[in-house]
Amino acid sequence: MRGQVPIDTSPASEEGAQWRDERLSPAERAEALIPLMTLEEKVAQLVGVWVGADASGGGVAPHQSDMEGVEWSTVISQGLGQLTRPFGTAPVDPVAGARSLAASQAQIAAASRFGIPAQVHEECLTGFAAWRATVYPAPLSWGASFDPELVEEMAGLIGRSMRAAGIHQGLAPVLDVTRDYRWGRTEETIGEDPYLVGTIGAAYVRGLESTGIVATLKHFAGYSVSRGGRNLAPVHMGRRELADVILPPFEMALRLGGSRSVMNSYSEIDGVPVAADESLLTGLLREEWGFSGTVVADYFSIRFLQKLHGLAAGASDAAGLALRAGIDVELPTVDTFGTPLIEAVKAGDVDEALIDRALRRVLTQKAELGLLDAGWEPLPADVEQLRLDDEAGQDVALRLARQSVVLLRNTGGILPLAPGRRIALVGPLADDPMGMLGCYAFPAHVGPHPEHGLGLDIPSLREALGGLAGDLAYAPGCGITGDDTSGIAAAVAAAAEADVCVVAVGDRAGLFGRGTSGEGCDATDLRLPGVQAELVQAVLATGTPVVLVLLAGRPYALGAEVDAAAAIVYGFFPGQRGGQALAEVLTGAVNPSGRLPVSVLRDAAGLPSTYLSPPLGRRSEVSSVDPTPAFPFGHGLSYTTFEWSDGGVDGDPGSDSGGGSGRDLGGDSHGGSGGGTAWPVDGEVRVGITVRNTGTRAGTEVVQLYLHDPVAQTTRPVVRLIGCLRVPLEPGESARVRFTVPADLTSFTGVRGTRIVEPGDVELRFGRSSGEPVAAVPLRLTGAEREVGHLRALHPLARIDRIAPEVDG
Repeated sequence: MRGQVPIDTSPASEEGAQWRDERLSPAERAEALIPLMTLEEKVAQLVGVWVGADASGGGVAPHQSDMEGVEWSTVISQGLGQLTRPFGTAPVDPVAGARSLAASQAQIAAASRFGIPAQVHEECLTGFAAWRATVYPAPLSWGASFDPELVEEMAGLIGRSMRAAGIHQGLAPVLDVTRDYRWGRTEETIGEDPYLVGTIGAAYVRGLESTGIVATLKHFAGYSVSRGGRNLAPVHMGRRELADVILPPFEMALRLGGSRSVMNSYSEIDGVPVAADESLLTGLLREEWGFSGTVVADYFSIRFLQKLHGLAAGASDAAGLALRAGIDVELPTVDTFGTPLIEAVKAGDVDEALIDRALRRVLTQKAELGLLDAGWEPLPADVEQLRLDDEAGQDVALRLARQSVVLLRNTGGILPLAPGRRIALVGPLADDPMGMLGCYAFPAHVGPHPEHGLGLDIPSLREALGGLAGDLAYAPGCGITGDDTSGIAAAVAAAAEADVCVVAVGDRAGLFGRGTSGEGCDATDLRLPGVQAELVQAVLATGTPVVLVLLAGRPYALGAEVDAAAAIVYGFFPGQRGGQALAEVLTGAVNPSGRLPVSVLRDAAGLPSTYLSPPLGRRSEVSSVDPTPAFPFGHGLSYTTFEWSDGGVDGDPGSDSGGGSGRDLGGDSHGGSGGGTAWPVDGEVRVGITVRNTGTRAGTEVVQLYLHDPVAQTTRPVVRLIGCLRVPLEPGESARVRFTVPADLTSFTGVRGTRIVEPGDVELRFGRSSGEPVAAVPLRLTGAEREVGHLRALHPLARIDRIAPEVDG
């Protein structure tokens, strides 16, 4: 309970106020301010307010209609912690929006005793989620690029645009590792591998935080493991899956990225909702990992402890549970952390020390952001020049889209499309700009505002391909959803008259059932939505070579299409310049280099299944179901060819030759390595492989390094990714690709529940994908079993050494 020391409630004097002293650390300034505040003023710093959010009608999220309106002058009279999405609620001109936000901030500062402005947050998963802001490729495309440096560059641009508009915090990245592709939010994930998710996610965090924007990791933790792939469905997973698959990306983003905020998952894990899980939000996150930033509630998740989970009898109970667990700020708007929490403290049901604990973190972060400074200015500099979609943003959006397009199949070299060929373009995504956008892009997330338009130039595939390949015979064939097949005949006729037919199928991103992919848009299986599969089969039956293009937020199962389509190209919502990137790949202007961040299944019913499975999770004689994917994680083709050789242990990292101790692999082996080079359990090993471009055009190979642990004290994935590197090569050029691998990367959760490095035989496998190993390096981990923790090594060191061509004579 709060003590009996009287608090001065008179207007705060600026003169001599320690909390305004910029020479003190942010934590010291927060500590100086807390004793000066009343209970009501403290609690006001722990809530957000969502001004202008619609709480009625069919276009709102479930339970958004439960929001009660707030009286602006009343709610800001004690101060305010956060402002929710002033740009991301409805279309607003960027300059007008920045001026309006500055005016609101001036009101907030003037209304309370301490004059502290609000911290402002926005969504930023595919770019600043504002009208007329650049829309970048969706996170699955980030994963497909295998390019953390480019993702970091993208995030830096996103952060700068947000900062220029007066924003302080971004609700991204999503670090959930997808476990069931039916889950609608698969499109928001970076992929199905924790190393890839963590590496790319940490890069995004570095880019955003480098601009001063607070990056918010979500959703901590386990959201993607929901039963049946249903949004918010219960999560039942073992502690090893949590520790070895779900948590590592968050560890990487905190340690390697420096994120200052975390958002809780909506999920319950084995019956305990994360919003009330003290062992996760405080014990693991803060006490074990040392996180000192803020934990913000996912929208409405505290009230959900009462309404959806049945853990709380009312609002004050829910607030107390969340606060004890470690949630500091209630979003999106004041609810349980308002009057119910204040009354609970006064009644003695919630200790005011918990309020102070959360407040300390909130004020420290505000001090870091300059929001406690006496000279704080509400209006960003150069506001009249504010543009949220500029040449720099479009350039990065295009480069990332190009690198994320995945060529899955190319029979007979049908691609690139030869000049002069008669091309038919069919399918519901062929001429749909919205097919390029994920569900957190402003036009898809906020919903249609016809009077404002999209606010961006988003070329469709038809527009972009027509500009490169000339006249196209076009017929949509069918809709993305629905059972109307009346247009298929026209599509078949167009295909029959063409030399090649490009069929564009896939998803429309949306929210809560308003799309086929996105939040709340879960699928019952992995068949293409509507009658799109019928359209594909009808066009294939014409005998015209078919190039199947998928624009989607999840991997759809490709059965007969795999064998019948001449070529298959995948784009995971590639952003506003995605149409151009796809057209450039199809015509050969760009050599594809994307790799699958998720496996593409052959059978729509073989679920759930990702590549991270032990031997019995794969095809076996004990089951009639074959989960072998049509295309495995990491797969992707190029228009040039690459030769890999001399995979093995490297000696001196400056050497130009390999150790030659590896062995070539013609197929996947589940056996032991039979011994190999000694690798101390507390040491590192250097391995390398030589890659040569044997084709006639420049291209980029993606070298992937996998760990195979054949015998361990718990079942282990047959292979798991522990390193990767993009390797651009000119025709005839060679390079030695080297990895220095700490033994920590072999660690896993052992039978006693602790993370260990276990001695014994292992292999490091170089692969073009998880299903196409090229060379195996047998190694033997030596020494005693070793326990490692949060401070273990998280990634290998990688380098490319160019090899000078041999000179004859």
